[in-house]
Amino acid sequence: MPRLLSSRTLLLAVAFVVGLLAGPARGAGAVANGIFLIARPGMKDPNFSKTVVLVTLPKGGAPLGVIINRPLKQRLADLFPDFKTLKGKADPIYFGGPVELPLVSFVVRSAKTPDDALPVLHDVYFSTSHKLFEKLMKRPDPTANVRVFAGYSGWAPGQLQMEIKRGGWYTLPADANTIFSDDPAKMWGRLVERASREKTHWMR
Repeated sequence: MPRLLSSRTLLLAVAFVVGLLAGPARGAGAVANGIFLIARPGMKDPNFSKTVVLVTLPKGGAPLGVIINRPLKQRLADLFPDFKTLKGKADPIYFGGPVELPLVSFVVRSAKTPDDALPVLHDVYFSTSHKLFEKLMKRPDPTANVRVFAGYSGWAPGQLQMEIKRGGWYTLPADANTIFSDDPAKMWGRLVERASREKTHWMR
């Protein structure tokens, strides 16, 4: 697992990289098109071995997402001590991917579309907005329906489609219950078993 930077550095990353991933949501035509990428057994890239990645394709952009089954040892409460609502909570930060590791990204489940957020599913959104992060962390239950990540995963245009074609990944429709409720330790094995029985395609 990668070593995280200090909590101060992480918080500054949130503050100064506002909208890096959320920007496409402000443009016309943003759609919820999230899928799960499930690394096939034998994946050689250590960044993605035995991972499940929540991925979306912004209109006019390249695929991006976060690894949802690789929690790190660091607790959010330790990384962000200024948020008193996190005190006593054991929720970890997750390794989202090898891109921009100092950057904090997050996914949130919400009935209403948050500001500065990219739709992934009809009720799940992806963001790096400092303002939205603070708003969520100041709620009475700050980690309810939220997953926080160090870094994210990204591909050049056409790269992911080629990796799927070459057999590097299974694909399945994404769902909120798996993102927020499934046991990360069992998620990959369960989804590999399911995906190996189903033929799914992500046509782009």
